[in-house]
Amino acid sequence: MKLIALDVGTKRIGVAKADSAVRIAIPYSAVEVDGNEFKKIASLARAWDINSFVIGLPRNSKGEETAQSKYVRKFAQVLKSEISGAKICFQDESLTSVEAEKRLKNRKKGYKKGDIDSEAAAIILQDFLEQKTGKPTSRAAAAKQKSVKGAKSHRFVTVLVAVVCLLGAVAAVGYGYYRYNLRPLVEIDCNADGTTVDADECKETKFVVESGTGASTIATQLKEAGLIRDPLTFQIYVRLNAGGKSLKAGEYSLNKTMSVGEIADALIKGGRENVFSFTIFPGETVREIKKKLVDVGYSEEQVEAAFAKDYLGKDYSWIFEGRPEGGSLEGYIYGETYEFYKDNTVEEIIERTLQEMAKVIQENDLKAKFEALGYNLYQGITLASIVQKEANNATDQAKVAQIFYNRLQREIPLGSDVTVQYAVDLVDPNREVYTNNALALEIDSPYNTRRVAGLPPGPISNPGLSALIGAATPDGSVSEYIYFLTGDDGVMYYSSTEEEHNQNIRDHCQVLCNVAL
Repeated sequence: MKLIALDVGTKRIGVAKADSAVRIAIPYSAVEVDGNEFKKIASLARAWDINSFVIGLPRNSKGEETAQSKYVRKFAQVLKSEISGAKICFQDESLTSVEAEKRLKNRKKGYKKGDIDSEAAAIILQDFLEQKTGKPTSRAAAAKQKSVKGAKSHRFVTVLVAVVCLLGAVAAVGYGYYRYNLRPLVEIDCNADGTTVDADECKETKFVVESGTGASTIATQLKEAGLIRDPLTFQIYVRLNAGGKSLKAGEYSLNKTMSVGEIADALIKGGRENVFSFTIFPGETVREIKKKLVDVGYSEEQVEAAFAKDYLGKDYSWIFEGRPEGGSLEGYIYGETYEFYKDNTVEEIIERTLQEMAKVIQENDLKAKFEALGYNLYQGITLASIVQKEANNATDQAKVAQIFYNRLQREIPLGSDVTVQYAVDLVDPNREVYTNNALALEIDSPYNTRRVAGLPPGPISNPGLSALIGAATPDGSVSEYIYFLTGDDGVMYYSSTEEEHNQNIRDHCQVLCNVAL
């Protein structure tokens, strides 16, 4: 089960996430409290496909709830109303922000207030995982009854003392060896004057941790790179001091004057200077994703060139089955939060999203499920992309998908306004020509499903997991309905006749049904 943790404050909300199967909490970021905080959290939950939240509940030194506790409980109530089906657990916490700041200071790297909040959220989530999945420590078995008295008992005590002393001596030697191996290979001050700052030992060594590499392999690689003395010492230090966190992939600049603790802390924190997070939300279009890539620093020429490639002949290329020759990547850029090196190309970023899309399709057997419904994979993704834009949760997405199938079977146009919006965006994104809904609904485009029957030529957005599953496994309970709408209250209303649909508009949709396309 995937979880999101929140450290709720009045100015910022720290965010962390974890998979209970892995049991490692990862700090993500902080969300500003500006009136849009619930929408931002809901967007992250959709992007990560997570509906379970762990919220830190403050208590004072006596274990009593405080005024801040009431604030947090009220926050949780609002969050639950904003995110349909959200599951919320509280985790008692106190002074997590203090502990978070202490950890960040120990890493001897710069940090911002938001980093403290996200680190605090990770601590809350880690505590929750350990409490929920940990096993209670068993007590020692009852003491054995004495069976030998007198000299035998004395002899046993003597032998025991000797063994304890021997073990103590071995432990002392072992601890001394451990402490020695924690020290830097070379103990000089690389920040001193020119006599040492130019020494070979002060020169930075590029050290790369590939994604998925375990602590044992990393320790061996550090030894081979001449950065530590003993791989086992490094593993023991990480086990004792990482607080359940894993060593992160990335590119690091290390040198021989760094202790094991300094190297381990750098790898636990991650090579932030060389790595960036990139979030793609379900329902985004290629046009929106291109803009995001430009915003993070890629040139428009790089982005356009990367999206113009066909990405055929790869191990994931089977996902393009049924797509017309020369078709775009619309619908295939899977929404998720990714981490990339800053020197990754746009092509590499796109390939990562396509691989994730292939993984999701394969793990959920979506191709076979669409074929069982009479549609190929491309058609299934196309329908799922419309469902993604029409409905916000898995329950409604499965119902909306069934209604679209009902219309297709009866050869009734889908009548989806979101496809009309996409058609207008393709030719008039600034709405200089199609200035009102009446004009938009008359646009001459194969994407205008108000006028053209059947599926549009291709996807209109990137569908998320729930939309893909909903389109592949539609809800048969609405097999008699052919109309739906989202009311001003956020509730979906379904009907089987045009009269019922128009009545639902009058009763429930006076605002949303008049929003500009």
